[in-house]
Amino acid sequence: MIDDMKTTEKINITTKNLASGNCQVKFFVEDEQKPQYGYLLISEPKPVGEIILEIQNRLAQRQAAKQNINPLFPIEPVSEDHNFYLFSA
Repeated sequence: MIDDMKTTEKINITTKNLASGNCQVKFFVEDEQKPQYGYLLISEPKPVGEIILEIQNRLAQRQAAKQNINPLFPIEPVSEDHNFYLFSA
């Protein structure tokens, strides 16, 4: 699952309830080598621990997808996830 994730990473989150009833989670991944931030849209309130686990799982999925890129066709596979956005800080 997330065995290869660095334990030095720290994830901070802030939540915002939207008019649609969804909850927007803004997160920061504090990593000295590659700081990142992003947004996660969830449909119902969840405990902080569950939100952080979901973010870690999605980060691990992104990392695994990058490692599976075909060297003959170095175009990242695009998987549409309109509920999770990730940016470099």
